[in-house]
Amino acid sequence: MRAATSHPRRALVARRTGWTAAAVVALLLSVLLSLAVGARSIAPSTVLDVLLNGGHSDAAEVVRTMRVPRTLIGLMVGVALALAGTVLQGITRNPIADPGILGISQGASVGVVFAIAFAGVHSLSGYVWFAFAGAALASVAVYAIAASGRGGATPVKLALGGAAINALLVSVTMAVLTAQAAALDEFRFWQVGSMAGRDAEVVGQIWPFLLVGVVLVLSVARGLDALALGEDVAKGLGQNVAAVRIVGGIGATVLTGAGVAAAGPIAFVGLAVPHIARAIMGGDHRWVLPMAALVGPVMLLVSDVVGRVIFPPSEVPAGVTTALIGVPFLVALIRRKAVPA
Repeated sequence: MRAATSHPRRALVARRTGWTAAAVVALLLSVLLSLAVGARSIAPSTVLDVLLNGGHSDAAEVVRTMRVPRTLIGLMVGVALALAGTVLQGITRNPIADPGILGISQGASVGVVFAIAFAGVHSLSGYVWFAFAGAALASVAVYAIAASGRGGATPVKLALGGAAINALLVSVTMAVLTAQAAALDEFRFWQVGSMAGRDAEVVGQIWPFLLVGVVLVLSVARGLDALALGEDVAKGLGQNVAAVRIVGGIGATVLTGAGVAAAGPIAFVGLAVPHIARAIMGGDHRWVLPMAALVGPVMLLVSDVVGRVIFPPSEVPAGVTTALIGVPFLVALIRRKAVPA
């Protein structure tokens, strides 16, 4: 009997391991594609030679100074938004929850608007701290609204609170931009969501926050599995539901702040990637979270590359192409009934 039970379990682990290995290969290929493709195409062999041996040719300068920082931003933002969306869907038990829907991304946008309009900040590296502050305040406001009244912070109240805060922050953003017309063009460049123009300084600013956020969300993986069974069952299994939601929410806020601060409010990664990861791995968040961390950067880097080549010599921002690539995946999952109710 025990042998019969262990065989399906070994098969499941083998299948999940195989998918993880495939995702790692896809990530490596997407990184190479991001480094090689652009306004000037560079042979993959040349890219690898530059990374391994350096050099001072024009191609080496393009790879080192422009494409490596851009690719690193894509990796970090993809991981951040994918993990944030996965955790938010888990703690709210809402399949359409993501940083944008719950108002966290819009909170970061308000922070950037205030930085441009009132603080005189005009650099991407300067936006980071204001975006973090806005994302944190928005998440605190959403949780405070949801936790008030009877029943505490239920999934429905979290979703409704996020929608209310998101609508309020959109209004604040529009009001400030209407009154401060000079800030509109600069904010629009950031809001569209793109990795273009980002440098190594931005990478250095956000990686510590990314690391903290990853540690926080991974620490609640078991709690998310229990929470998926319902609050009463989770409590019966010994989980502190409030602690899982608070730690997971803080982790998602830190990750969202890092991702949005670095590349703007890129949509759809936080919504679609968690469903793709669950369709591949099942419901175990110890596997779902790492898979999301691999699929997110693949989607974002491929979207960025597509945006570079679709209308040359101009670029379509990654925030636009993520939806073009992500929507078919999500529609296919819905048609297969892979998205949980």
